[in-house]
Amino acid sequence: MTNLVVILFGLTYLGMALGRVPGLRIDRAGIAMIVAVALVALAAVPVDGMSEAIHFPTLLLLGGLMILSARVGASGFYDAASVWIAGQAGRPLRLLALTITVGGVLSAFLVNDIVVFAMTPLLCTGLKVRKLDPRPFLLGLAAASNAGSAATLIGNPQNILIGQAGALGFWPYFAQAVIPAIAGLVLSFGYIAFIWRSSLAAADDGAPLEPVAFDRAQVGICTVALLALLVLFATPLPREISALLVAACLIVSRTLPTRQLFGEIDLPLLILFAALFVVNDAFARTGIPEEAVRMLAAHGLLPDRVSFLVPISLFLSNTIGNVPAVVMILKVWQEIPEGVLVGLAILSTLAGNLFLVGSLANLIVAERASAQGVRLTFRDHAKAGVPITLLSMVFAGLWLWLGGLMPL
Repeated sequence: MTNLVVILFGLTYLGMALGRVPGLRIDRAGIAMIVAVALVALAAVPVDGMSEAIHFPTLLLLGGLMILSARVGASGFYDAASVWIAGQAGRPLRLLALTITVGGVLSAFLVNDIVVFAMTPLLCTGLKVRKLDPRPFLLGLAAASNAGSAATLIGNPQNILIGQAGALGFWPYFAQAVIPAIAGLVLSFGYIAFIWRSSLAAADDGAPLEPVAFDRAQVGICTVALLALLVLFATPLPREISALLVAACLIVSRTLPTRQLFGEIDLPLLILFAALFVVNDAFARTGIPEEAVRMLAAHGLLPDRVSFLVPISLFLSNTIGNVPAVVMILKVWQEIPEGVLVGLAILSTLAGNLFLVGSLANLIVAERASAQGVRLTFRDHAKAGVPITLLSMVFAGLWLWLGGLMPL
């Protein structure tokens, strides 16, 4: 049974790296679910042990944040922000800076995957009307969504996981992560502006953009809800309960059907999380991870140093993906020091900018852009993604070391 569990575990993470099953239209969530079901059927995870394997507080927190973001989207704010950004196309460099700034700030507080899902198609539309190459701006949005989301424990799925697992304080983490996140945004602007300088020098034809109205009252309600959530995060109340309280209040509406808000919940992402929890639990029950950690510790090779954590984050985030990598690390390595958890959250997020497959946000931008007739290739992304990632991770590593969070 152990050998079979190891094989299924390996196939799961190979699927995470490839993103799909060759010849079939099965994505990461489908792969993880199929393997999880098989492991339960084989009794590698007892049926009554599934509730212990799945970390429900993480799923509840992510679901609550999705409802908040859905309410923001329903107000028309994402649409209006995207069109407003595209309306600045008379000065392409200024437009790139605005795209990165808005994308980064929104991603810090509204889950980056959802932000890029909403903004990508409208940004494509506005830029095509302006006769500008959308690719540098879309790459800027993807890079900003990763770098900006590193600033908080609710900016992306892996940080939500790490914050829950380590019971990290929201504002203490923000104070430690905000500078590396800002550095990532600045580097993203600088390198994209340099590498895509010929596209950004294109003249704007001045074609008018159709204005998009948004409900200011609804945006005000969402702003109050977000501020309330941030206040609740500073209290002893569990974060998932705080998010669900705010989500429950936002569901109360005279104009928005509950079904519409629930329809915006990213169910495949939640299924991916739940299934990976089961897969990792089955692997942990073999005893192999515990033995591996003991061997690494005996040889001083645990990634509890900046010099170890940086390359491991780069490798895992761009092979199996940063979300599956974090799920696996948290399951295999128990009692991770707080400073290492902070470093893992920052570095695994910034590492997602290296290649197109490094984060879900990158893939969402590419897929949503493709539906609008804009093709982002692996090479397009890597031209800017590689230098942005390497420099931002070096900066973050030095920041963690100089701040005393991790040894070098």
